[in-house]
Amino acid sequence: QAAALLHPVAVRCQEAQVMVTVQRDLFGTGRLVKAAELTLGSAACLPAVWSAAETTVTFMAGLHECGSTLRVTPGALVYSTSLNYEPVPAGNPVIIRTSPAVVPIECHYPRRDNVSSNAVKPTWVPFRSTLFSEEKLPFSLRLMNDDWSAERVSTIFQLGEVLHFQAGVNTENHVPLRLFVDNCVATLTPDRSSSPQYAFIDFSGCLVDGQLDDATSTFISPRPRQDVLQFAVDAFKFVGDSSNAIYITCHLKVSLADQAPDPLNKACSFNKASNLWAPVEGTRDVCSCCEMKSCGLAR
Repeated sequence: QAAALLHPVAVRCQEAQVMVTVQRDLFGTGRLVKAAELTLGSAACLPAVWSAAETTVTFMAGLHECGSTLRVTPGALVYSTSLNYEPVPAGNPVIIRTSPAVVPIECHYPRRDNVSSNAVKPTWVPFRSTLFSEEKLPFSLRLMNDDWSAERVSTIFQLGEVLHFQAGVNTENHVPLRLFVDNCVATLTPDRSSSPQYAFIDFSGCLVDGQLDDATSTFISPRPRQDVLQFAVDAFKFVGDSSNAIYITCHLKVSLADQAPDPLNKACSFNKASNLWAPVEGTRDVCSCCEMKSCGLAR
């Protein structure tokens, strides 16, 4: 069958070879996989047709090539192989944003009839994500639903989805305060000092994850209130981790609401279009230390 949007992997079984057409939007998330991350069979054969400008990748292989196997049944000859997707870390070698996948492919040839082919539609196994938040005094950190209207019930995400975080502080008994997220670290255990780890907010309020090629992470501007700060981060997992769970620990702090933001009290996102850092509030120069990756010691 011809490749279609409903079938990210389409298979055509021909007389002496198999043709596999793969949509680069393999997971249906809008993120295109790289052709170099796709191989065919146990022999890891490379695509026959692909280019950076194309949205599909095509494999052509003889029925006995690329490590395929033959099984004979009473009514058919069955050639089996697989499409393999192995993502390569982009930007940061510690994390990946897509799951590896193996798509089984079979060509069935009737022993006494005409031949035909069927497309294979794979299913994906989601990974689990858990949120670990540390509350000190009236601080809070919550996962929100996509429109920020309520706290998210589930902590399970598919790679390709976006995590919506809302940090807050109860200012009922205080003078007006402005909340900041100093840093956020992802780890495989509740211990924020464990290894491996990935700091996606660092340097006193720089959302560094937004600089990676495969990320759209950003602080939400404007704030809903001075004592609330929202930010969105593309889902990720650690390379080589089979548990599919991460712990996230964030350090929250406040300053007086009438105090102007400075390099130690800021919320800065990276704008890919302008290739510049931009603050949620304050002048652009408070974010200049994000580029230098040194913003002094937080108080």
